[in-house]
Amino acid sequence: MSTATKTNHIGYKIGRIRELRGLKQEFVAHELKVSQQTVSKIEQSETVDEELLEQIGKILGVSAEGIKNFSEEAVFNIIANTFNNTSNDNSTLIASALNYQPTFNTIEKIVELYERLLQSEREKIELLKNK
Repeated sequence: MSTATKTNHIGYKIGRIRELRGLKQEFVAHELKVSQQTVSKIEQSETVDEELLEQIGKILGVSAEGIKNFSEEAVFNIIANTFNNTSNDNSTLIASALNYQPTFNTIEKIVELYERLLQSEREKIELLKNK
């Protein structure tokens, strides 16, 4: 699959996010109340119904918009910038990853992210009510 195809292939993005989150297709299938084969087909689909995308996003902990905008390059850039390792020695990079301690409170960040997500959902509901 070419990079150009991957950039707009929603199923591929769902699969990559699922993998990065350490989740199995079976888990997503269980949450969606479908078979693992159905999840596999979803991940092979270039487009996904908006309502299904919302459900999958909730399972993956990402908004539907986050799935649509997902970029592997951005993930790799974040990782590279986080470790900012100038050495070519992989053992140094692995040691850095194992000893990495964020300078922020992760629980506070999760709560902050959740509150922003909740606010976004409230805004969507208001927009839908006003239509």
